[in-house]
Amino acid sequence: MQIVCREESLVLLPEKAIYWEKQSALIVADLHLGKAMHFRKAGIAVPAELNQENLRQLQKLIVRYAPQRVIILGDLFHSDFNHQVEDWMLWRKQFPHIAFHLVKGNHDVLAEEHYQRLQIQLHQEWLLPPFRMVHTLDESRSLHDAYCLCGHIHPFVRIKGRARQSAVLPCFYFTDTYAILPAFGKFTGRYLIHPAADARVFAVLGDEVVCVSGA
Repeated sequence: MQIVCREESLVLLPEKAIYWEKQSALIVADLHLGKAMHFRKAGIAVPAELNQENLRQLQKLIVRYAPQRVIILGDLFHSDFNHQVEDWMLWRKQFPHIAFHLVKGNHDVLAEEHYQRLQIQLHQEWLLPPFRMVHTLDESRSLHDAYCLCGHIHPFVRIKGRARQSAVLPCFYFTDTYAILPAFGKFTGRYLIHPAADARVFAVLGDEVVCVSGA
């Protein structure tokens, strides 16, 4: 689905990513690579191949859109150094011509030299007008100088159908001053959004993105 935000054309993808054509940028949030392994070590049965599925999905988007840069809005890796980091290094070699930017999230705890070795450009936040790329929204700051794109909370929205049927779906959440992306990773938590009256909400419904609130 193509929308306009701050006079910029953005394509909202059912893979839970945004393609910003003007900047040739693919934007994702919250991959949490290695989270499945973190749970498996604790004795919780989680499929080990989830990490590879996330990378395969990202690979397909890169092949389809051929971006010059990939912007990750935090939480690329779920925790400290593990073999998923090495998986990333091997995977990254497929795309030597693409710049990968990571806006540091609360789970991005590797030492800076590891990110350098992984060929990831690290940012605390990144101003790319008209957008400010952040991981967590800080509403105590002025949000009027740039429109914030963020992740962190893994937003979901409840949609209602006939006969009291309802479904809870991942969504893109746009307000006048910020937007929250759904988590790209397949094994993440979720936060149920209660949309503000003026918000635009776009739910991921199978292989399409649909507007469920706002114009």
